[in-house]
Amino acid sequence: MKRQARGGGPVVSGAFSAKTVQTTTTAGDTADGTTDQHGVPQLRLRLGRCDLRAVPQVRRTLRDLLAHWGRPGRSEIAELLTSELVTNALVHTNHDALLTVTVGPRGLRVEVRDFVGHRPRLRVPNADDGTHGRGLILVQSLADAWGVRVHGVGKVVWFELDGGVA
Repeated sequence: MKRQARGGGPVVSGAFSAKTVQTTTTAGDTADGTTDQHGVPQLRLRLGRCDLRAVPQVRRTLRDLLAHWGRPGRSEIAELLTSELVTNALVHTNHDALLTVTVGPRGLRVEVRDFVGHRPRLRVPNADDGTHGRGLILVQSLADAWGVRVHGVGKVVWFELDGGVA
């Protein structure tokens, strides 16, 4: 049984444009990649509202970030779960979203912030729904931890993967 945790992690705020995908900068950026103030690799992307073209771009960018993570099985799971959370944010909110990925010594944390207050619900997939309704079930099944953190405007849905081999 996987654990489900809530809370924790950095609070991200600000106004965002409706452009498809934009990399933002954080303190400590270097020419060869983005790091946070502690030297931990971090990716921050602004995602334009309802623009599902952002999903494959996010996967490619995440793949590049995790190329040297040394855990290919976990990287593939991270890509899958990240694309599920990004798709949910873009399809179910009709607003922009912000993706933050942090690679630390203990593992990976992915957060997708949107600006709609309703909480996501786990649904039992219906065979008639095709591929719909399975995203959070995948997150719950494959992530080492996941949760939802409510903000004054919107929420963050996040997951973590430890650094172990899949």
